[in-house]
Amino acid sequence: MSSPAAFDPPDVFVDHEFAEQRVDLGEIRMNYATAGDPDRPALLLVPAQTESWWGYEAAMTRLADSFAVYAVDLRGQGRSSRTPGRYTLDNMGNDLVRFIDLVIGGATIVSGNSSGGVLAAWLAAYARPGQIRGSLCEDPPLFASEVTPACGQSIRQSIGQMFGVFSRWLGDGWSVGDWAGMQTAIPRELEPHILGGLAQMRLGGPPSPEPPQNLREYDPEWARSFWSGAAGAGCDHLTMLASAKTPILLTHHVRSIDPATNDLLGAVSDTQVQRARDLVTGAGQAFEIVDLPEMPHSMHVHDPHRFTEILVEWAQTLR
Repeated sequence: MSSPAAFDPPDVFVDHEFAEQRVDLGEIRMNYATAGDPDRPALLLVPAQTESWWGYEAAMTRLADSFAVYAVDLRGQGRSSRTPGRYTLDNMGNDLVRFIDLVIGGATIVSGNSSGGVLAAWLAAYARPGQIRGSLCEDPPLFASEVTPACGQSIRQSIGQMFGVFSRWLGDGWSVGDWAGMQTAIPRELEPHILGGLAQMRLGGPPSPEPPQNLREYDPEWARSFWSGAAGAGCDHLTMLASAKTPILLTHHVRSIDPATNDLLGAVSDTQVQRARDLVTGAGQAFEIVDLPEMPHSMHVHDPHRFTEILVEWAQTLR
């Protein structure tokens, strides 16, 4: 059976500071925005799940002094195409490989947050030779976004439980769309320690009558794909990290382990980060950790100045 054709998302969008463009990558049309002088070193920004490119707006303003910046919407997010049944790390990673070829046209540094950080690690392993100079993984759920990880807690043993709620109450392509019902269900379906972990990471918030703009631009099939394990089918993190071919910098943000359940309250545990480091250095690549235990999950949103400082300083160490 052939895969379903990609289609454009509904028109729910608002204007932003930077102009948006789209490029045809074959299966999808990818939306993106740029900043900075195109003659400067290239930087590709990959957003988190539920985030569109404009989550990077404040950081882009700062990064434009040092880079030619390209911030993208992944398939199923923002103005990029929807692809029912095809939200996998391998498909998204290969979208980025084609984007680098067709739009950037040369070697780039990549920085991604959360699942975008997992994709930054994917590019370090699987991009074409010469495409990636280095990957910054901003609080990435390495191992922790898998259903059966080789190390540490799974998505079912962490704040990733929120994706199960998204899938049940919003449905693929907003086919259920019971936003009010989800607001009522969250305190019932998520344990207090999970809600506390989400609050520490500054994810979610108080009940609201309408979905926020970032979720209006998001296909909740993403949530089901990660919750079911379909997103990582054919791409286990152990093999991916052991295949790294470029240096990686990982920023590690707020996290703790719930003593009663052993659930991970954060994106990735210390044990999982150390295992990632061992695998990447075992592959012969540098792996640097910046420990930021008080930083919310999305540093580029909550502290774009610090995010820019770390990225610019690290970029100067790359070949």
